[in-house]
Amino acid sequence: MKGHTPCTTHSLLSVIGHTPLVELTRSSPKEGVRIFAKLEGNNPTGSIKDRVARALVEDAVSDGRLKEGGTIVEASSGNTGIAVAMVARQMGFDAQIVLPQGIVPTICDALNILGVQVHRCESYAGMKGAIDMADELAARLGGVCLQQFRSETNVSVHYETTGREIACSLERVDAFVAGIGTGGTVTGVGRRLRETNPDVRVVGVEPQMGERLQGLKSIEDGFAPPLLDFDLLSRRLMVDAATSIRTARRLAQVEGIVAGMSAGATFHAALREAERMERGNIVVMFSDGGWKYLPVRPWDSAVAGDSELDEIHWW
Repeated sequence: MKGHTPCTTHSLLSVIGHTPLVELTRSSPKEGVRIFAKLEGNNPTGSIKDRVARALVEDAVSDGRLKEGGTIVEASSGNTGIAVAMVARQMGFDAQIVLPQGIVPTICDALNILGVQVHRCESYAGMKGAIDMADELAARLGGVCLQQFRSETNVSVHYETTGREIACSLERVDAFVAGIGTGGTVTGVGRRLRETNPDVRVVGVEPQMGERLQGLKSIEDGFAPPLLDFDLLSRRLMVDAATSIRTARRLAQVEGIVAGMSAGATFHAALREAERMERGNIVVMFSDGGWKYLPVRPWDSAVAGDSELDEIHWW
């Protein structure tokens, strides 16, 4: 057609990152405080872990650990496993994922449709048990563990991409709120933002620990993520699953954003941080989208006060 300009096409891996930073105009409790959300659910598999998975696989290829036809083995509580599976498919590798018990069922559904082999670790062993199992499995298969919990690439990718994107979008960030998880996001982004504003408050959020879940679920229970820079944190908050779920639902009803349960927790923490400020900009990390959680209907359990909610790896 005359005058037609062809559309630009991209590879799937090339569209990871560059996610929107949007203002939550209906949510701030004070006129002088503005809250902005980084929508990581806009990545290809719906979570921030796409950034980490791509960077870790590229590192393993570039340093020769991962060769053509190789197998990736990784421990995950959900989103990283899905992201690794996608990257593996794009780059032509096999992937095997180790999951602790207590995973949201739709996580396994996603991994199954991506055609990766899933191994389950007993719930009492928690995330640390899953990490140990992944190490043993990789040694037995001759596979490569990406080691998202130990690799400094997990920090640097957020410093170089996520943090840079936020710093370029806002002239000043007064507070940054993110889930602690592996420590990669809050450490990498926090370091980048401290360079532009040494007084920025970095708030780390973690889930409340269930009795049957151990390891990464809570720092208080003995597993401190090696990548977490404790000195960087201005404040650390623990949020129970029911509060996270109720706040995620509020987010959808007030702002029209369907985000994951960890976003409910970080949003809850951001609102508390806003109450402490007179003026300023808060950036809150929404690490994944909420669509994959809908079949489980977690809000029904939250309304009912189900004590079992804290026994599920929502993060």
